[in-house]
Amino acid sequence: MKRVIDIFLRAVMTGFAIGIGGAVFLSCDNKYMGAFLFGTGLFVILSFGFNLFTGKVGYAVENKPSYIIDLILIWLGNLAGTAAMGGMLLCTRISSAISEKAAQICEVKFNDNLLSIFILAIFCGMLMFIAADGYKKIENPVGKMLAVFLPVMAFILSGYEHCVANMFYFTVAKVWSANTLLYLLVMTLGNAVGGMFIPFVRKAFIQPEAG
Repeated sequence: MKRVIDIFLRAVMTGFAIGIGGAVFLSCDNKYMGAFLFGTGLFVILSFGFNLFTGKVGYAVENKPSYIIDLILIWLGNLAGTAAMGGMLLCTRISSAISEKAAQICEVKFNDNLLSIFILAIFCGMLMFIAADGYKKIENPVGKMLAVFLPVMAFILSGYEHCVANMFYFTVAKVWSANTLLYLLVMTLGNAVGGMFIPFVRKAFIQPEAG
């Protein structure tokens, strides 16, 4: 039980961290600066060992099937954290500005078709695995920072779909519905496929280099 609580709480804290990044992104008039500062959320998550669904799902390739239960807990914790963060921000003076911008972002998503959403989510999942695995394995401190911030900027500026970031946007925009949940599940599936793509190819087809 302690392990379950630990996984879930780390995921909830991730939701707050993503909320921090999402709030600053929505508050920036300059989209490039906003995309860069959004990376603050991922930096906090990776530095403090929190649990982000899109950063963890790729490792399902090298874990036992029971790891899926961990991923479900993480997803639910991410949802709880982003919803709590978004709900609190809606009680503040910045709510009108960020809510309006979030609503515009959500409108674009809901006017898109599910296949497009799924494909865009795949590419985001790949970038998030690159960020998480890069931070984990790159020893050079500059390389670590680039591994965190560049993939985040790339997925935001490209318009790719990140299920956890969207949990925050949906909350702030106050657009939760059955249709919203459907879109979120498709985004989650796409993120999972993208996140597992690189480790699957690496494990199945790429031979380790000779020492």
